Amino acid sequence: MGEKALTGTLRVIDGPRPVRSVLRLLRRRPGRLAVAISAFVMKDIPLWFLPVVTARIIDLVSDDGSTTEVLVWFGIAAVLVVQNYPMNVVYTRNFMTVVRDTGADLRNALTDRLQSLTIGYHTRVSASIVQTKVVRDVENIEIMLQQVTQPLLSSVIVLIGATSMTAIAVPWFLPVYALVVPIALLLRWALAKRSRTRNETFRREVESFAARVGEMASLIPVTRAHGLERTAATRVAHQADGVRRAGLSLDVLNGHVSALSWVTMQMLGLSCLVLAALFALSGILPITPGEVVLLSTYFTLLTQGLTQLLVLIPVAARGLESMRSISEVLQEPDLEQNEGKRHVDSITGHLLLDHVSHRYADAERDAIHDVTLDIPAGRTVAFVGSSGSGKSTMLNLVLGFVRPISGRILIDGHDMQDLDLRTVRQWISVVPQESVLFEGSIRENIAYGLDDVDDDRLRAALHDANATEFVDRLPEGWHTLVGERGARLSGGQRQRLAIARALVRDPRILLLDEATSALDPESEELVKKALDRLMEGRTTLVVAHRLSTIRRADDIVVLEQGEIVEQGSHRDLLARSGRYAYLHSTQAGTTD
Repeated sequence: MGEKALTGTLRVIDGPRPVRSVLRLLRRRPGRLAVAISAFVMKDIPLWFLPVVTARIIDLVSDDGSTTEVLVWFGIAAVLVVQNYPMNVVYTRNFMTVVRDTGADLRNALTDRLQSLTIGYHTRVSASIVQTKVVRDVENIEIMLQQVTQPLLSSVIVLIGATSMTAIAVPWFLPVYALVVPIALLLRWALAKRSRTRNETFRREVESFAARVGEMASLIPVTRAHGLERTAATRVAHQADGVRRAGLSLDVLNGHVSALSWVTMQMLGLSCLVLAALFALSGILPITPGEVVLLSTYFTLLTQGLTQLLVLIPVAARGLESMRSISEVLQEPDLEQNEGKRHVDSITGHLLLDHVSHRYADAERDAIHDVTLDIPAGRTVAFVGSSGSGKSTMLNLVLGFVRPISGRILIDGHDMQDLDLRTVRQWISVVPQESVLFEGSIRENIAYGLDDVDDDRLRAALHDANATEFVDRLPEGWHTLVGERGARLSGGQRQRLAIARALVRDPRILLLDEATSALDPESEELVKKALDRLMEGRTTLVVAHRLSTIRRADDIVVLEQGEIVEQGSHRDLLARSGRYAYLHSTQAGTTD
């Protein structure tokens, strides 16, 4: 989705006014919408005109009229009925194109917006909830447009047609029609607030349930390892019961809406029929038998249409609640601000952290406090320290996932606050502890995001990542599918593919976050050799718990409670017998 299209979608979204948002989205395709409405008007002509034909034929029969006139009216009715087919096809094709395009616009806008939101937002909001908004909520809006639009247009057209024909044939009966719409609107108003509240409650329960199911799926290995299957099932069952109760409450309300609407409208229809008959029999109004049928039919059409609309209140309420849900993402202000900032065409990799501090929301102290660090291009710097010392925060600061609350970070002398971080990250690669692969082939995973990469370049990356041997042994080579999140590969194989993915991009800055800590000794040795090739000539920041993996780093930075307590080479730090020497001896097993 282009930037212009995304901006257009965002501009029409009005969170507190979901009806306005939906109408604005539909109006973005005025040509198709106009054709669809015109075709609908044509196809629905029989609905309001056939009662006229019926009334006329009844009067001809009661007055001994000519057969020729009956056949003429039949011919008119037949033409109107037959044209319904092509007009319905035209309406469906054009209107459903608008609906499906609108759904695609919303999904694309959500996707682009999610890519623009900060890592902080994605930390706060469960991925399962995000998935629910992109899939379920957009589907609810599409269903609402499919199911509500046709009866709404039909009711409006019947109301206009019936009112016009009655005004011509029996104008003194119009005040009776005037009762229908106000009563329907009164019912809608009386039920709307309760319907909205219960739909919102149900939506929140479904989102919470989706988050719980996602959590359960990700924790299955831990759950099985500790024999906690019953505990996990109970947690999900508790959330499922919340969905059940909220859904049942909504269903009961919808049952009240349906029954009350049907009873009210049927009583109005019966009243109209009896009233017209009484007027005709008593002679109060000059109404013919055909006109009694005409008035009764029109009133039945009106009440049926309004009943259908009232019954569809739950569908409309669910769709509008989904529109509010989507607007929560599209109007979320926690954006990574890149627009209008300087684009970066290339970098050498010189990093400078100048008195940098960062504190996470609701934290009592800084995660990083007043850190100053100069890292020349091509140098390897390792961060060590106990858990919570700020190691991963250092990498997140360099990536721009979090911003300093004081101080500044310079890349090649340019403040990161002034740079478009999307262009900066094109020159950065990350190899995390758990490599992330998507469900596709090995080749697709390595070349992810690269349009013009050739086979030789990919092959070289696999070779340098020590991955060629195992890839060539696979049945389909690098066209082999890796499974969801790389499930068909071992941890060491996934990690080597992550290194190949980094190599093929030829980054200037490399971030290694516990890249070997989850591997067995044999896999670790292969990965370490691949990392040595990857790190060559690049600015590299390493986070590692295993100090044996960082001995050859140019500089080792020891962090405690977000502050630098020691800095130097492996040999220098051991000679000082300080914090690093203690950590090293602890891991080597030489202290109590």
